[in-house]
Amino acid sequence: MSARLFLSSGDLIADRRFDFARDLQLKGDLVAAADLLLQATELAPGFASAWFTLGEIRQTLGEREAAIAAFCKARDVDPDDCHGASLRLMLLGAEKLSGMPPAYVRALFDQYAPKFESALVGDLGYRGPALLFKAVLATRAAIRKAAFFRRALDLGCGTGLVAHAFAAQVDEFTGIDLSPRMIERARATGLYAQLELAEMLESLRGRPERSVDLVLVADAMIYLSDLAPLLREVERVLAAGGLRAFTVETHGGEGVILGAGLRYAHSAGYVRASIDDAGLTLQRLEELSARNEAPVPGLVVVAAKP
Repeated sequence: MSARLFLSSGDLIADRRFDFARDLQLKGDLVAAADLLLQATELAPGFASAWFTLGEIRQTLGEREAAIAAFCKARDVDPDDCHGASLRLMLLGAEKLSGMPPAYVRALFDQYAPKFESALVGDLGYRGPALLFKAVLATRAAIRKAAFFRRALDLGCGTGLVAHAFAAQVDEFTGIDLSPRMIERARATGLYAQLELAEMLESLRGRPERSVDLVLVADAMIYLSDLAPLLREVERVLAAGGLRAFTVETHGGEGVILGAGLRYAHSAGYVRASIDDAGLTLQRLEELSARNEAPVPGLVVVAAKP
């Protein structure tokens, strides 16, 4: 994603120096850019965007400790961590792996919403919803059962690509996303009976037991480090025989890692164990990338409620 967050310092001169610094950064003059950013932070000590960008530059220059200090400062002055400074600290090994700041994810997708489909589908050949559709159909065919569902949840619904893929198979779709701009675009499709602005786990916890027949998550669990809490809530809200289908990015090691693209990758072993611990039954696990262009290793997973 190329969307980039900017939070004004409230000081016109500091903001201008930030703009000049960004121009220099893009031109490759990192030392001069860093100097301007330091000037901006002297004028506005609470300038989160300047501290964060300074951290990026220090990291590129190989100045690890200085980068860590700048990222820590960016998070200190913005406790919600809209820039995701904590993720950079994890990548630098300065902090243990932990969850992604919701404010960062919300800001990221609010900025990305206007060009989400053109960039993801057009540029990257995104096929996550299509892969989920094929996997769900194959899972149902294996037990000679029709792939029709009365109620479905689309977690991290984005602009509605999953609902488009499953429109003929679902009577009533509920979409959930924490980005207001994504919700606006999903509403414009007319495919959802309900749309909810919320974090995925928070929304599930407020839903009755056995209230849905299908839960779909296309490329949203890559923003979760620990899948277990979400999977346990999915098991609770699924009706008997209901399905849970999702995509994740993966890696060849064990457990969970944070990749350079600032998305979590979950090993196949970790996914299997998390599904089992949640009380779900694994039906299908395929190694497939959700992207045709610049593909990253991925898994397409279907699990059932016994």
